[in-house]
Amino acid sequence: MQAVETETVAQSHKASLATLTMGALGVVFGDIGTSPLYTLRECLRATGGGHPVPEDVLGLLSLIFWSLTMVVTVKYLTFIMRADNRGEGGIFALLAIVPERLRASRGMMRISLVAFIVVVGAALLYGDGAITPAISVLSAIEGLTVVRPSLAWAVVPATCVILLGLFSVQHRGTGAVGAFFGPVMAAWFITIGALGAYHIAQMPGVLAAISPHHAIAYFVDNGMPGFLVLGSVVLAVTGGEALYADMGHFGVRPIRIAWLALVMPALVLCYFGQGALVLTHPEALDNPFFAMVPTGPATFLLVGLSSAATIIASQALISGAFSLTRQAQQLGYFPRVNILHTAAHTEGQIYIPQINWVLATACLLLVLGFQKSERLASAYGIAVTGTMMLTSIVFATVMRHTWKWNAVIVAAVLVLFLSFDVPFFVANTVKVLDGGWVPVMIGVFFVAAMLIWTKGRTLIFEQYQQRSGKMEEALPRLVESLEARTSGTAVFMSSAASLVPPILIHLVERTHTIHRSVLLLTVITEDIPSVPPERRVEVAPLHDGFCRVVARYGFMQTPNVPMVVREAGEKAGLSIDLDKVTYFLGRERVLGLDTGAMGQFAERIFGYLQRNAVSADRHFQIPADQVIEIGIQLDL
Repeated sequence: MQAVETETVAQSHKASLATLTMGALGVVFGDIGTSPLYTLRECLRATGGGHPVPEDVLGLLSLIFWSLTMVVTVKYLTFIMRADNRGEGGIFALLAIVPERLRASRGMMRISLVAFIVVVGAALLYGDGAITPAISVLSAIEGLTVVRPSLAWAVVPATCVILLGLFSVQHRGTGAVGAFFGPVMAAWFITIGALGAYHIAQMPGVLAAISPHHAIAYFVDNGMPGFLVLGSVVLAVTGGEALYADMGHFGVRPIRIAWLALVMPALVLCYFGQGALVLTHPEALDNPFFAMVPTGPATFLLVGLSSAATIIASQALISGAFSLTRQAQQLGYFPRVNILHTAAHTEGQIYIPQINWVLATACLLLVLGFQKSERLASAYGIAVTGTMMLTSIVFATVMRHTWKWNAVIVAAVLVLFLSFDVPFFVANTVKVLDGGWVPVMIGVFFVAAMLIWTKGRTLIFEQYQQRSGKMEEALPRLVESLEARTSGTAVFMSSAASLVPPILIHLVERTHTIHRSVLLLTVITEDIPSVPPERRVEVAPLHDGFCRVVARYGFMQTPNVPMVVREAGEKAGLSIDLDKVTYFLGRERVLGLDTGAMGQFAERIFGYLQRNAVSADRHFQIPADQVIEIGIQLDL
């Protein structure tokens, strides 16, 4: 089984390794790659913002270095990214490979503890995805004020224009975006690495910060303020979760190669170079990143490159949000949305218009509301650290119950991960009142939406099960209850080929009539780009004019139900006029009464989500004038 899954994952990334690595450089590492713009600045401000003490600077650099090493290199690249669901990463991928008994619904809560942890972690990642583009682009554009303070008025408008442009090109796909952004990010990492190396050469002693004893000494010397600075140090690793969430876009190997060969060395050189600069020129404290070049034309060039890089930084979380949404939908935690595949060689490269513009709106509101990157920095961190901590817990479940690792080894790995995750999270909780409430509010919104949707769909399925039955048992009884058969062909969409569609039962119970030819159609999307025509349609005659039809499509293909009906008719020997086919689709009307198990308020929210989900006729390209919707009133 493992060999089959490995082969499937390998086949999902058919582009060359160099192409995928360059694409990953442009999409995956934008967030973490632009953290040097503000991380050390915020860490120094957290220590008091006065004249930097050499021991404090070395301590902060040591904390940043070991955070990058342990959180990104060890935790994510070495361990977490081993856990994929057919090549897809992200916290929902972990849930998908947790044993069914641990993620199945339990009682009236309709969700297990592991599934609840995943839902909360995913919701926090949406909050992080809204803040990342705002703070990244805003911090870069603020570099203009280093040369000309009079340009401060243009920072917010320019940031909004850039963000609007970024979200407008997402429909081109992450592959196309990555191909354009990859060379820019390569130039970015080479530049910041070279600048850092230059300043390190002026003060090589700063390399002593590689020793972890400087980090330990920082905590000992500073006490509680030293612990709280972790709330700023964590800015260096924000984007680590995006590496895992974006794994399906490019694959594990390209991401690992890009990180170890270029990204991490460049980041370490840049942070240490800024530290060396601050120690030799304390006046650079206000903005050590832009102070690495002489004030003047070089600053404008660096602002231009950093602006391009921060635009790209936004891409990592945007792409991750697309992957996260698709996985949530596949697992039943999200309403149906338009998922557009944008590349045949990589299944994970997708675009979701609804999520794209929700994030765009949130980003613009954050920029307009906070105005400055230092204010947004207070809101940053709590979402991503919460997700990182919850990911560690779910990963431990996978290690123990899916991979069957020894309990002692699992406990040791979990303790190692949490020794970083928990302090980062706790240090960020003090920022809740100072802006940290923003990602928390976004997270609460998504948690509520996903839990309500899950519970509502579960209750609907239970009610349908009571009305439906196995095909072999229910269909003969249904035919016996018919009093008349009308001419023409009827098509009923069915989510399960083994069950009679509930809307068919409902229609026959109320009218006691049906068409002479009835197709019970199930559409299956397979994990390959395209299904060859000879495998597209399977037809099985059932009983007295009824046929079961299974249509298979690849993830790059758009289901076309009328074409399936035509082919099914040919295979079954039926004379079908496509213009006269009637398509029956179910439409549940949720009453929102206070007598159901769900509760009136939650049921009304579920009804709103259901009404705004993508309709089945649009998704399956069914002509709207040939559709009859069977309405069923339900009290959940």
